[in-house]
Amino acid sequence: MKIVIAGGHLTPALAVIDQLKDHQILYIGRKHALEGDKALSLEYQTITSKNIPFVSILAGRLQRKFTIYTFPSLLKLPIGFFQSFFILKKEKPDVVLGFGGYVSIPVIIAATILRIPIVIHEQTLTAGLANKIAAHLSKKICISWESSRDFFPKSKTILTGNPIRKEIIQSLTNPQDSEQKSPPEADQPLAEKAKTPLIYITGGSLGSHTINLLVEGSLKKLLRNYDVVHQTGDSKKFGDFERFEKLKSNEGLKNYIVKKFLTGKEIADVLMVADLVVSRAGMNTVTELVFFNKPCFLIPLLQGFEQKQNANFIKKIGLAEVGAQDVLSPISFFETISFMIKNKEKYKTSHKLIIENASEKIAEVVLNEGRKT
Repeated sequence: MKIVIAGGHLTPALAVIDQLKDHQILYIGRKHALEGDKALSLEYQTITSKNIPFVSILAGRLQRKFTIYTFPSLLKLPIGFFQSFFILKKEKPDVVLGFGGYVSIPVIIAATILRIPIVIHEQTLTAGLANKIAAHLSKKICISWESSRDFFPKSKTILTGNPIRKEIIQSLTNPQDSEQKSPPEADQPLAEKAKTPLIYITGGSLGSHTINLLVEGSLKKLLRNYDVVHQTGDSKKFGDFERFEKLKSNEGLKNYIVKKFLTGKEIADVLMVADLVVSRAGMNTVTELVFFNKPCFLIPLLQGFEQKQNANFIKKIGLAEVGAQDVLSPISFFETISFMIKNKEKYKTSHKLIIENASEKIAEVVLNEGRKT
């Protein structure tokens, strides 16, 4: 069976791709991470590294504030549709699977015109704008949380859960021995750590310049007390990774690991042993933190309603503290981390919220719809 996956949220897409490995996959997504930034997206790098055909389209996003990229982005909307139309007409897939995000919209509209069945997956607690649009055109809607059901037609909505990467699940079902670990070094596995607390700081697949600046202003104080694994992203505009890498080299910071991105295996390794995670509040991250029952300090995007909702959700169940990026300073950032480490036993939850076989459930829905064509 030939399946087109319309990019959006990469982590659940990868989990489902693992379940569809016996089928022909074409991935439509974005080659570059940000508007006006030449850095290759993690989506592009990861999918092509798996030898899965990747086609980039010029899908424009509706931006929340006016920038120099607003008009060029709007002009991409019709271009993305025509690109998607001709790609699908040429490839003739049996089914299209969309994972939300602006990239999926032109693909789904084109699939509708070509009468190709569509399945979408919603990862948030409610419903994203792209999937609200796509829901009217889809045969089936897979949701991650029961709370999303109210936002979609009940007759075609299925609770599947939010897929977790296989490396993450395997890390708990086959845990590695964590005794007698040594301090993290650049050439050691990320799972290795000393007796001092380990903090994993991540800005997600794109990285976060805001979080990186908070780290920069507090790094020396952090390293006096903790080991730190820091994922910066690869924005060419800010050059954060290069700056932190130079700092590590010049200062000889042996208990500090800095990386642009982490592989799924590396993320699983570090989540297994981290005492605290500092992160944005994307739903994939939140799902994995709940899965690991991991204390976390979340800093939602300033204008990201969904991320604020996600952060408040995980705080309510007892795992998190939430910080506002427009209020935080390097001092308050460090103080919150120190407080949470000292009181980490407080941050636990007994809630059983994760559906571990979500990727299998979604794959089954996709294959069932594809067989109907």
